[in-house]
Parts: sequence; C-alpha cells; structure tokens
Amino acid sequence: MNIFRLAGDMTHLASVLVLLLKIHTIKSCAGISLKTQELYAIVFATRYLDLFTSYVSFYNTIMKLIFLGSSFSIVWYIRRHKIVRRSYDKDQDTFRHLYLALPCLLLALVINEKFTFKEVMWTFSIYLEAVAILPQLVLLQRTRNIDNLTGQYVFLLGAYRGFYIINWIYRYFTEPNYVHWITWIAGIVQTLLYADFFYYYFQSWKNNAKLELPA
Repeated sequence: MNIFRLAGDMTHLASVLVLLLKIHTIKSCAGISLKTQELYAIVFATRYLDLFTSYVSFYNTIMKLIFLGSSFSIVWYIRRHKIVRRSYDKDQDTFRHLYLALPCLLLALVINEKFTFKEVMWTFSIYLEAVAILPQLVLLQRTRNIDNLTGQYVFLLGAYRGFYIINWIYRYFTEPNYVHWITWIAGIVQTLLYADFFYYYFQSWKNNAKLELPA
C-alpha cells in the first residue's frame, strides 16, 4: 500500500467519524441526506460480499467492517433514534435515489469485467458510489446554510476520492499492467461532482465566512 492509498482510506474514515460525531454527540442529523446514507449502505453491502469468503489482510477486513457497520448505523440513527430523527429534514431531502440505483445496476449488468454475481455487484457498487453523493449535494443547495461538521464531512468525502485518483496515477506508473478503466472513470465522475462544493468550501475558508451554496 502506498501513501496516497493510505491517505485516501484515512480521509474516508475521518469523514465517517465526523458524521458519527455530529449524530452521536450533538444528536442532530440536520443537513445530512438520509438518501445518500442509504445509498452508501447499499454500496458497502454489495462491495464487501467477499468479507467472509476472501481474506486479504487484517487491515482490509477491519476497514470493511468499519464502513459496513458505520453506514448502517448512520441510517439507523436517522430513521430510528428518537432525538436524532427529529432534526432530519424530510421535506428537503426528496431526491429519488432509486433513480440512481437502478441505472447503475443495469449498467453493471452490461459493462463489467466478468459476468458473475460477485463481480456484477462489485461493479454496481463502484457505479453507485460515483453518484451516491448527489442527494447530499442537492440537499445542501436547498438548505444553503451548512454547519461546520456537515461541511467537513462532505469535504473529507471528496478529498478521499481525490487521494484515490492520485493513488491510481502512482500505481499506473509504478506497477506493470495496472489498468482498471471501470474504477477510474467512475472515480473521475465522482470527483467532478464535488467540484462546485470544493469551490465554495475554499472560498468560505479563504474569507473566513460561513459556507453557503447557491440555490
């Protein structure tokens, strides 16, 4: 594992910890899209089907368990926790996320590296992760005012993907025959979706002002 892959994993982990900190400590999910969190739960559930059948390393197994457990915990908190769910803005979080999941599944059935159940599900998770942030970004545009923890959560998610792209570039030039077009294209699409958010995030940081997205 190279430093860029590790940085990506740690940034991804940090994003989850920030979100859990907000939900568990402040008892609030204001500004958080349940639709995006449900999509991430599906992403990890379909990606890690090999959790108990294929051992890579202790680190790999622990990270899989963390992302699976945290994603379903966050969904449970927003849906079931009596205090947390009161702050959920259901009226604003109306993105029809099934319209993202179904096309990704169909695309995975058509474009994959190997037509097996696990491989199609893994490919589906890659496609779905690329667009899973869309309901969250739409919610932030609707609410406009974004608290610090929510802003940091979304920023860290985008930074994680950025580090992974650098990791792919590094591996392309250092490892022979390292080519994964499906992962690369999906990752680039995912990173581009964050471009607008990154611009306003850095503007707010530069001007020491509250983060706001244009309606």
